Amino acid sequence: MSDSSNTGATARSFRQTLFAMLGLCCVLMMVALDQTVIGTALPTIVAELNGFDLYAWVGTSYLLTSVITVPIFGKLGDEHGRKPFNLAAIVLFTGASALCGLSQSMLQLVLARGLQGVGGGMLIATTFASVPDLFADTRSRLRWQVLFSSAFGLANAVGPSLGGYLAEYWGWRWVFYVNLPVGLVSLALVGRCLPRIRHGSGAPSRLDWVGSALLALALGCLQLLVEWLPLHKPLPLIAGLAAVAIAAAAALIWWERRCPNPVLPLGMFSHSSLAPLFALSLTMGFCLFAVTYYAPLMFQGGFGLSPNKAGLLVTPLAVCITVGSIINGRIVTRLPSPNGMLYVGVACYWAAALALTQTTAATPHAQIVAIMALGGLGLGSLLPNVTLSVQAAAPRSQLGVATAMVQSTRMVGSMLGTAVVGTLVARLYAHKVDALLGGGLEPWRAALAAPRILVDHAQAARFSAAAQSAGHDALALLNAARGVLVDSIHASQWLVAAVMMLALFWVRRVPRIDLHSPAGREASSYE
Repeated sequence: MSDSSNTGATARSFRQTLFAMLGLCCVLMMVALDQTVIGTALPTIVAELNGFDLYAWVGTSYLLTSVITVPIFGKLGDEHGRKPFNLAAIVLFTGASALCGLSQSMLQLVLARGLQGVGGGMLIATTFASVPDLFADTRSRLRWQVLFSSAFGLANAVGPSLGGYLAEYWGWRWVFYVNLPVGLVSLALVGRCLPRIRHGSGAPSRLDWVGSALLALALGCLQLLVEWLPLHKPLPLIAGLAAVAIAAAAALIWWERRCPNPVLPLGMFSHSSLAPLFALSLTMGFCLFAVTYYAPLMFQGGFGLSPNKAGLLVTPLAVCITVGSIINGRIVTRLPSPNGMLYVGVACYWAAALALTQTTAATPHAQIVAIMALGGLGLGSLLPNVTLSVQAAAPRSQLGVATAMVQSTRMVGSMLGTAVVGTLVARLYAHKVDALLGGGLEPWRAALAAPRILVDHAQAARFSAAAQSAGHDALALLNAARGVLVDSIHASQWLVAAVMMLALFWVRRVPRIDLHSPAGREASSYE
């Protein structure tokens, strides 16, 4: 298909635009489904595959490969048009989902999730940047983005409960197989209906392969360092990783400043409008995944709920992201600037994290639903406005890179949040279990050393039989371990509440952004 200019893009009929957006919505639903169904099913997966030590890596492997992929394909989309990469990403993501479902060990699952992350990163880089391609006017973009919010909300609404239902009644492998039909529908709609739009008439520039490799090396070493530092890995290994990460980051900065077509335009990070938005996105990524991955573990392992019931408690968070996005869209179009809504979003999510630190098994479920709904409303006020503000401040020729960077920084935050919170929970749980089992209970340390026993009914039954035959109160021991897990996750949510104060600092640094002004749209590139 020949490239279309932006003028041609705006002249498309309503029907063409509608089907193009529906194709993008299906892509977004597939990614959102994958991110939401895995959370409630993960404890069950870990219990069957026996790999709690890789619990966090199921999420971080996906995030790591995604965060490396997003800026690369954001740049490629700017240069070549986004449609070819969108189609390739759908095929890759769908195939990797099948491999996840076929995994026979936690290591295989982690590797398949990494491959899935490559496809997910490509989808994120191309899907979100396609919206300003189709709608240059911000008001039109906000109106049409309701479709995005609805698709995202539908996937988020059914995702947590669907993940719990599938894990409990169909088996956890269907958590990944559910992506297959959505992937096929997405492939058909995008291939048929999404136009190929490329800005600029010159020949595409060559990809910055050196910068891409250095970026991957720096982020990969950083992720391993965050994972292994609290686990007391050998000092030479930790020091080597730190040295490589620092050297790769320094080399990346040196190279990108001299590269004529950098994959990572460093000027964006010093721009007065973009820099605080990227920092806010990083902070929110940290806090988002720290809640969505470990609240289900608290509900299942700490409170003793089934995966299905835990999923129902998490569902309001996802549903209210959409509700908040739709409400936000109605409000922002009537405001001169979205900055005030950023404050509202930070306050809501901070209050939800703080409330989770006080949640126990005795807390009424209606109260937990209200807490999760409040967090969702906060995210619905934050995430769309950050993306819209970045797209309003960036030049049209770099919309893909700018949109990719806001997604990438959120993913880096998610990667760090999942790893740091996972390490914190695991270390606190192990330490408190050690203290719990003092004085004649040493033989049971191995059985209770990891929270897996709290979500694996078969293992819990074997432990109970053995403990009772030895004259111990197995139920009391298990309940004590549940209390230890809840306390550990409470500590992680205190951390989230503290980090949200940093988010408030970044919101205060965001200059007033006028979404309705065309000024700066054709500004020079930030290179």
